[in-house]
Amino acid sequence: MQVMNELFINNLVSLRLFSLPLRRKGETNFMKLRIKGNSLRIRLTRTEVEKFVNTGYLEEQTFFLENKFIYALQSRNDINEMSALFDQNKISIFVPSKLLVDWPQNDVIGFNSNMPLTTTDSLYILIEKDFICLDETTEDQSDNYENPNKTC
Repeated sequence: MQVMNELFINNLVSLRLFSLPLRRKGETNFMKLRIKGNSLRIRLTRTEVEKFVNTGYLEEQTFFLENKFIYALQSRNDINEMSALFDQNKISIFVPSKLLVDWPQNDVIGFNSNMPLTTTDSLYILIEKDFICLDETTEDQSDNYENPNKTC
């Protein structure tokens, strides 16, 4: 987790990473990752939630000229709390399998956890369903969840 600290702990600017290049024809879903300070937030469409629950794994990539950045979700039976690892340009977020039971069909919006890094620092992890935005956006929201708030 030291690498994670060096890269992200002092970042005061919020980054939103969307993986747009190198898509297979017809693919429109893009798992969203937001990094702000010492927090990771993932938003998933309906299709992504279904795929993650059914396969236990979901991955996205952002390509650069000579590198790629990977972020992934992996369900695990042997853990009770969410955790994350940053290694070889990849953020892996591990989710207890028990949290995912019936998640696509139920009203649970998401899951969060504070992963201890040191005695004073932690990494906040949030995974949630992506809702339709109530304000104007150019983003395709056809696979997002209905927003429970009808007005802003």
